[in-house]
Amino acid sequence: MAMGDEKQVLMKGNEAIGEAAIRAGCRYYFGYPITPQNEVPAYMSLRLPEVGGVFLQAESEIAAINMVIGASAAGFRAMTSSSSPGISLKQEGISYLAGLELPAVIVNIVRGGPGLGNIAASQSDYFQATRGGGHGDYRTLVLAPASVQESVDLTVQAFELADRYRNPVLILADGLLGQMMEPLVLPEFIDPADLPEKSWALTGAAGREKMILRSMYLDEGVLEKQNLILADKYREMQKETLSESWGGDRDGLGVVAFGSAARIARSAVGCAREKGMKVSLFRPITLYPFPYDELKEWAGSKKLLVMEMNLGQMVEDVRLAVDGGSPVYFYGRPGGSIFSPDELLSAIEERYHD
Repeated sequence: MAMGDEKQVLMKGNEAIGEAAIRAGCRYYFGYPITPQNEVPAYMSLRLPEVGGVFLQAESEIAAINMVIGASAAGFRAMTSSSSPGISLKQEGISYLAGLELPAVIVNIVRGGPGLGNIAASQSDYFQATRGGGHGDYRTLVLAPASVQESVDLTVQAFELADRYRNPVLILADGLLGQMMEPLVLPEFIDPADLPEKSWALTGAAGREKMILRSMYLDEGVLEKQNLILADKYREMQKETLSESWGGDRDGLGVVAFGSAARIARSAVGCAREKGMKVSLFRPITLYPFPYDELKEWAGSKKLLVMEMNLGQMVEDVRLAVDGGSPVYFYGRPGGSIFSPDELLSAIEERYHD
């Protein structure tokens, strides 16, 4: 991705996501306060008026996602953000976005749950994000950053993917990434006027044939046909997998983690390697589509240890990827508890010598 000013700036994760969205051509943001993502709407409320955009604090999360539907239907890049309970309230609207085939970016700065839980960082919304948390047969692309810089880069990419597939895209971060400050390089500004014209946008019927966006299909068999069309699109999305690995051992122990957990796990893996252990790390960046093929190739003959800040959710995709070819173990901390590198090193040593 082309960068604008190569000079690094220091920004908090939530604010960096907001700035990245604006630079990606987003001019419409609708949201509702909830910790630990409040810096996103606060930042957008200041910045969007400066670039001729619209910020609106809706009366609820449900109202916010429906406002996103309206802005997207008019052909504009639109975004909302929230944290776990708020994202739950947006699920009906996300299902409508998928059914209407409208692009949008939804940011989830995950907190501990279930219920109101707490405001600490967690990864317990993996199932909700990757399985389609609302009703009906649909999928959303899901991107999981592990740094503030990557939060910026993936926000820009999220808008590009949303437009390409006419589909909602989720950025699954957490309270740790949202609140930390790191140096980063900001991307170039994209002028919304320079974006490709959206032929499906509802811009008024003057001078063209009438067009309707809909997700209701009542005639017999029509909804099934539409679902099969969507299924073809989801299969096309499979080419968008992103992942990275560290350490090229074909045997020993492989650690699999995403987001903040992968960031902490890398420190533990580094310590294990300094002790002479064959330990490597695999990090999915796209959680949907999940990099099944890449993970299976990387796994080789290794034992696998999945580390998540939850009770074990991505571990199911890891088991699907290796299809019994490798033993898969799990180590997790639920409820907003964050593990330390020393704690993970102990878990690695236990499984390595098992």
